Amino acid sequence: MKLTLLFTGKTEDSYLKEGIEIYAKRLKRYFPLDIKITGESVKRSKPPAGKARIRESGKITAALSRSSYVVLLDEKGKSYSSEEFARFIEDKMNRGYRELVFIAGGAYGFSDELYGKANHKISLSDMTFTHQMVRLILAEQLYRAATIIRGEPYHHG
Repeated sequence: MKLTLLFTGKTEDSYLKEGIEIYAKRLKRYFPLDIKITGESVKRSKPPAGKARIRESGKITAALSRSSYVVLLDEKGKSYSSEEFARFIEDKMNRGYRELVFIAGGAYGFSDELYGKANHKISLSDMTFTHQMVRLILAEQLYRAATIIRGEPYHHG
């Protein structure tokens, strides 16, 4: 099963880019991996939040395949422990999904249309992180899940 990480806008901070690259390299030992960037994230000084959300979500929707299992990273999504997250991914593998797409949007969230296309929503924490930091946290948790699935010692739970 292929993993796709779909992000709105470039990762700006070098320390976050480096961390994402480290975990992406590790993750590629377990899954084919694609990281896609859909345009630039809309800055607060530009259009109103509603229009920005619709525009960003439209770019994300255009990048999706119809056969993908789509997971939105959303503060109202389901929370998982690392072990539960690994089981979630393993379940999608066992069900024969060809691609699992994780989407981290911009600061304004997602449009109703994109919520309608999503198969699942997850929350990485009850805390709030920047949409830039979420990318690194997601990459690390996907790597952790892969090692849990394989029974490797990275996760000591």
